[in-house]
Amino acid sequence: MSFSTSDPPSALGEPQSATGLNRSAFPPTAASSLKRSVQTAFDDSLDRKMAPTTYTSKVKVREKYQIVGFISSGTYGRVYKAVGKNKAGDATSPISANSAAREVFAIKKFKPDKEGETIQYTGLSQSAIREISLCSELTHPNLIHLVEIILEDKCIFMVFEYCEHDLLQIIHHHTQPTRHPIPAPMIKSILFQLLNGLLYLHRNWVLHRDLKPANIMVTSNGAVRIGDLGLARLFYKPLTSLFAGDKVVVTIWYRSPDLLLGSKHYTPAVDLWAVGCIFAELLSLRPIFKGEEAKMDSKKTVPFQRNQMTKIIEVLGIPTKEDWPGIVEMPEYGQLQSLAYSRTGGSGYNSSSSHNHNHNHNIGHSHSHGRGASTGLDTWYNNVLRSANYPPSSTTSSGTEPNPDTPGLLGYDLLSKLLTYDPTRRLAAEQALQHPYFQDPGSGKISVSGNCFEGLEESYPHRRVSSDDNGIGTGSLPGTKRSGLPDDSLVPCGKRRG
Repeated sequence: MSFSTSDPPSALGEPQSATGLNRSAFPPTAASSLKRSVQTAFDDSLDRKMAPTTYTSKVKVREKYQIVGFISSGTYGRVYKAVGKNKAGDATSPISANSAAREVFAIKKFKPDKEGETIQYTGLSQSAIREISLCSELTHPNLIHLVEIILEDKCIFMVFEYCEHDLLQIIHHHTQPTRHPIPAPMIKSILFQLLNGLLYLHRNWVLHRDLKPANIMVTSNGAVRIGDLGLARLFYKPLTSLFAGDKVVVTIWYRSPDLLLGSKHYTPAVDLWAVGCIFAELLSLRPIFKGEEAKMDSKKTVPFQRNQMTKIIEVLGIPTKEDWPGIVEMPEYGQLQSLAYSRTGGSGYNSSSSHNHNHNHNIGHSHSHGRGASTGLDTWYNNVLRSANYPPSSTTSSGTEPNPDTPGLLGYDLLSKLLTYDPTRRLAAEQALQHPYFQDPGSGKISVSGNCFEGLEESYPHRRVSSDDNGIGTGSLPGTKRSGLPDDSLVPCGKRRG
């Protein structure tokens, strides 16, 4: 499958009518619809099927799924790989058989909120409720698909389609055993599909707020799926500032300058900054802004992330009023002035000191640059092209045909417009999708493969699944088991630890 301007609107991120959501705007009734979906998840007497998700309260997880292994864990709980069982209660094929012949799922098991040593359950976390409500209503080819929700005892399980890869694993693969770049056409397909799914979210008034390589899944067919909507939320006419509900959002390396400077009324632009960071990481195989996070104190005061802001300034230069007129209104503007003062040796906050100029006359050429600290995004980009051995020119040796093996000039232009300090000037998802980087130079039409693995000889290993900790029993949740022993209530007898 390929994307082109002749595709139906949904291929470019339009909301699909199957979700019941308006194509052009998110009506006020949709907010109540999302709340309703959470209520139905807890209604055991519900006898009708909710589209597109089935809520199940009378079926136990182990009756429908056979746990294959443990994938990952976090503050929310744990994720397991599972195989569907047939109506007789058996796995659709023997465990020893090829798993490709069976329907495979990822099951997320949430930890309920609890109090005290006696584990008095108080309910579900805000993250779980948000993910349940949004995943139940949103359907798009570039979003992870929720199959069903199962309520069992005091646990809630979200059953998702299983994706064999994620971007973090793909990036890591390209660093082993020696660094070798991700093919340029593959990066273009990944980026387009990511923006496509993000446009769908934004057109339905949903911010993701935690885009990072680990949360971007890829199927064996090369389809990109945005996952983990635990921090996502509606931003349609919020009653209070978004900051009031969540003081810290977005993993630190992908957090935008407006968030770092304390913006309380942020917009979808925070997601586009994260996309720019992911784009840069796909090119260089390392985070572009790898700072250290300052933790909140006991009073839950959000600290200024000085180290992370410094990492951004090292590449983009010091933001100025000319670059970002609204910067003086940022709550942490004083901290930025202090940081700028220390970096300029006391020369002050000069509007002409910014390095964030989009002069790309050196991009794609072989001019020599120093190996010291980067003096701009163009220098960083040139260094990446050279170290990754991407062809420096956007055209073939004949000078007429586009060169598909390099991100080239257009890749730099798109990256620079995603990594723009001013959120009001940062590209929106729809604008990014229409960028010439994704267009065929000959026809001017968008032409990107919907399979990011298309034409590749290299194969990627599947996500690592551990059999050492694959219990999913409801009686022994992560963080609630006091003995410190692994939960092995579902491990086959032969694998039980004595």
